[in-house]
Order: sequence, then structure tokens, then C-alpha cells
Amino acid sequence: MRLKAALHLSNEQFGWALAAFALAYALFEIPSGVLGDLVGPRTVFIRIVLFWSLFTGVTGLVSGLAGLLIVRFLFGVGESGTYPNCMIVMSRWFPQNEMGRSLTWVGIGSQIGASIAPIIIVPIAAAYGWRMPFFVNAAIGIIWVFVCFIWFRNFPEEMHHITDKEKKHIIANRRFNEGQHHISWKFILKHRVLWALMGMYFCCQWANYFFVAWMPVYLQEGRGFSENGMKAVTSTLFIVGIVGFLFGGFAGDWLIKKTRLRNARRMVGMTGLGMCGLLILMAAIVLNNNIAAGCLIAANGFFSFGVMVSYAVCIDIGRNNAGTVTGAMNFCGQMGAFFLAIIFGKIVQVTNNFNYPLFVVAGVAITGCLLWLRIDAEKKVAVA
Repeated sequence: MRLKAALHLSNEQFGWALAAFALAYALFEIPSGVLGDLVGPRTVFIRIVLFWSLFTGVTGLVSGLAGLLIVRFLFGVGESGTYPNCMIVMSRWFPQNEMGRSLTWVGIGSQIGASIAPIIIVPIAAAYGWRMPFFVNAAIGIIWVFVCFIWFRNFPEEMHHITDKEKKHIIANRRFNEGQHHISWKFILKHRVLWALMGMYFCCQWANYFFVAWMPVYLQEGRGFSENGMKAVTSTLFIVGIVGFLFGGFAGDWLIKKTRLRNARRMVGMTGLGMCGLLILMAAIVLNNNIAAGCLIAANGFFSFGVMVSYAVCIDIGRNNAGTVTGAMNFCGQMGAFFLAIIFGKIVQVTNNFNYPLFVVAGVAITGCLLWLRIDAEKKVAVA
């Protein structure tokens, strides 16, 4: 919000700034996933966070819309590949029966960061200006790169502080199989289940990008919340998201024991995205600002409950090609974020109403819920 005000951006211009990141992230997501499958996630993680730190710092130096668009695009290029390479780690490091809980912690990490960020960033911006938080975040990223370089390895077999018993257990029960070969991403994109998965995730990211990018603006300009009120709602929203991730991960693992893999994945995915869409719709309809905020908090909780099962399906059907499959799904997801960023700002600019675009977001989320009916986690990507 402070950056938007300092650079005198309209809602439409702010939307384009958000879209520049999403577009670049989408375009480079598949190549980054393929690269992770080939060279391992460690190298790609280091590249991602180095670029992230560089362009986070550079963002604090921009002085106008043109510079912001360029930096945000390069920011997206650098950050692309995060989730595909996380899924590569999941397929190599965790047994199949722990997949739901393992993925839960990937999601929780993002929610913890998002819930803590307003508490830290807003006071820093208030005390030292909107540019300082970008420099602070860049420094944190450099520290993370150092830790990753020293400690993390591509396979558990390469780690010295894991017992031989645990290594054997992981190798015997993980999705990754050294006997399988990498498959061309062109072949993977012929997989019908993957197209349904990509369509669902395109819809899914409309809701997610609203929460992470547009919601602070919606609360302050659309619902009249103060900066402190916005900070409180945003932090609460992501804390509830952590709870959603926990329930979603444990529910997914429990359901696999009770029913077929296909049904277990669908039940979690449809519940999460369907309820998210309905609650966003309620937030757009209700007049009371506090009730609307409550609906959005609950919506993100349900979103978090169901979203990580999408990545579980990438590992289920992708196995050794989990990075490539996740890259394809996330490409479509970020294209959804790209369109949301532009369309949300455009609707607000034309109608001067922040609730109208929420109807669109809700409709797209419910469409994504229905696409889960076409997703079968039991149909693996493999050469016939």
C-alpha cells in the first residue's frame, strides 16, 4: 500500500505491476522444473533465492511505474521454479504415506512468512520509509542461501547426519525411483489428467493471488480498514491458513487409508476450493465489514486445506518427473494470477467498486472445484 501511494499508482497500474511478476513466473516455471529434475533442486534453490534477494533489494530503488514493471518481471523470472523444486524434494526425501503431512509443512512455511510479514514490514516502513523493508528482506535471503549451500543436499543418501536405517526407509518408500527415466515435457503435456490439473490450478490461483496481492488494498480502499486493522486481518488470515494446511495434510493421509488414492485427493481438493469460492462470494455480498473480513479469513483457511493436494497429485503422477509436472501446473496457475491481477484492477478502476471482482474470483474458484472431477491421481505419467 505504501509503495502504491508513493509511486502514485492507480488500481489498474498496480494490477499491471502485480501481473508483470506473475507472467514472468509463469513463463519460466516449466524450464525451472525441468532443470530441477535434471540437475537437482539444490542448485535451483540457490539460484532462486539469489535472484529473489537481488530484485527484492532493487525494488527498493525504483522511482516510477516503468522501473517497477521491469523489476517485477525480472523478480518473477528469478523466483520461478520454487514449488516444482519443492516437489522434487518431496518425491526424493519423503515416504509415500507421509506425503500429505510433508506437503503441509511446505504450505505452512509460506503462511508463517505471510502472517509475520505485516507485523515486521509495516512498522519498518512506517519508521524508515517503504523502501527499507525491501533491503531487509534481501539481506534475509542472502543468509538463507548460505545455510542452503552449507547444509542441504539433493538426496538423503548424500546427507551425513541421517542414519542408514532412515535412509533405507526413505529409499524403499518414496515416489522417486532410480530405475525410472526422465520423460520429455512434450510427452508429459499430452497427459489428459495433467490438463485437468492445470485447468484446476489456473482457477485456484485466482483466489490465492487475491489473498497475497490484492487483499490489503481491498481491505483498506474497499472496506475502509485502517492500516493497523488491515495488518491484523491479514496476519489472522494467514494464521488460519496454517491451521488449514495442518488439517488438509492429515486429512489427506487419513483418507488414503480409508479409500482409493483418486477419491482421497478429490475429496480434499474439492472441499478446499469449493468452500473457498463460496466464502469469497459471501464476502462480496455482505455489508458488514467485519463479517466480510471473517469470510475471507475462513476462505483462506479452506484454500489452504485443499491447495497442497494439487502438489501431491503432481508427485503421484509425475514421480521422477515431479518437477516438470509441477512446473506445467504452476505455469497455468501463474497465468491465472496474471489475469486476476489485471482484471481485478481493471474492474475496480471502471466501476469504483471492490466487491464486483470478488464475484469473478468466486466463480473461477468454484469452476476449479468442479475440475477436480476430471483429475485422477492414479493415472501416472509413463511411456507406454
